[in-house]
Amino acid sequence: MRTIYLLLLSAVLCSLAEVSAQAQARVARSEFICYDKREDAKRDLRTGIDKHIVVDPQLSFEAEEGAVRAVYEQSIEVPASWNDYNAYLHMESVGGDYTLFINGKQISAPVDRFTPTEFFISPYLEQGENRLAVVVVDEPYMGEVAEDITEVQRQRFTNCYIFAQRKLGIYDFRVRLVPDSLDRFAQLRLDVVVDNAFSTDETIEVGYDIYAPDGKLMDYSVNGLPMVGYSRDTLSFTPWIYHSNPNRWTPQNPKLYDLMLYIKRSGILWEYIPLKVGFGDYGYTDEGDITAFDKSLTLNKSRYNAAADRATTEKEIKALKAKGINCLTPDYPQPRWYYDICDKVGIYVIDCAAISSPSRGDDRAVGGTPANAPWLLDDYLRRVETMYRRAQNHICIIAFRLAGDSSGNGYNLYKAYELLKSYDDPRPIIYEGADGEWNSDL
Repeated sequence: MRTIYLLLLSAVLCSLAEVSAQAQARVARSEFICYDKREDAKRDLRTGIDKHIVVDPQLSFEAEEGAVRAVYEQSIEVPASWNDYNAYLHMESVGGDYTLFINGKQISAPVDRFTPTEFFISPYLEQGENRLAVVVVDEPYMGEVAEDITEVQRQRFTNCYIFAQRKLGIYDFRVRLVPDSLDRFAQLRLDVVVDNAFSTDETIEVGYDIYAPDGKLMDYSVNGLPMVGYSRDTLSFTPWIYHSNPNRWTPQNPKLYDLMLYIKRSGILWEYIPLKVGFGDYGYTDEGDITAFDKSLTLNKSRYNAAADRATTEKEIKALKAKGINCLTPDYPQPRWYYDICDKVGIYVIDCAAISSPSRGDDRAVGGTPANAPWLLDDYLRRVETMYRRAQNHICIIAFRLAGDSSGNGYNLYKAYELLKSYDDPRPIIYEGADGEWNSDL
């Protein structure tokens, strides 16, 4: 297999145009898995189910020169019960930029090492034994885009997994608790994107229930949606959540609601997705302030990336908060539990895409700075979109940064800004390197 990977990658990686034309299994959405039982969802219990496979490939070979630096492989057994499921692969902590092969076929262009990423892999799997290969690559352009980022070292392939989700199910969601127009109580704004990956017309029932921080049931609902074959649609819920003002989320009052999403078919409850939701309302002023509930925030920021494990990270974040820090500014997208900790502990976060290329930031010629190299547009947009989608539902997130300071400016960051603005999110998009240009809200 070593020769196969070397030959394939020598052809694929020789030109970025060719790479961009390759199969793209990569998807950008909220990071979640589905559970069969409500109790398992509450406890994040993934063991003992055949729809969750731990990914921990073993080293096959290493190379000191060339585009391919290492190949890690794992045999994956796909049971017959997955015929009515979609399979997703979640990757993080790979330890290098990488691309993926399944059964000898490359499924994605190179992916940066910093951004936890998901891939839709059902079209590449076969019933029975499959071969997954994680190919670590050394691509100069990827190093240039993220030249000033240092990754925290974790055990390789920590929190990598495959999970199978029903073909008639929830694809993504956007959830917010915001004030009503008279500022009396909260309104839940829940948009659930649903998929019908069957060829036949189907009806999906999507439900939720939401509990206040004190455990009181506040609302629940189940709605049906007829769907034609191979289609995607959105169900929206907008109920009032009363007696909510004492539960407004702030660093001094980090109260969270428990929301459970689930689906039903023929009256049978299927998949559960647990969420923590904060009551908040962010925006920004013309004077350059970030606001919460229309009041300008005074931010005491600290640059902080997650430590090697969750327990250490939570300890360090609590220590920063005790020193008066109320806002963290990571250099790149963090593990999901980083944002979960910040939601729970009560500390703001300004998230950032994995882009930092200061050495040629002042060269505005086409291709002078990576930010103005149009052939890198797809890579920029993937990094920015994935950053946003993964973090969008966390109450701790008050703004999004396109890139690290002084990373140049140009076509790619213009398009990245336009992409994020198209999501109609009230939180500001920040880029300090815009230097007065239009692609930064502050």
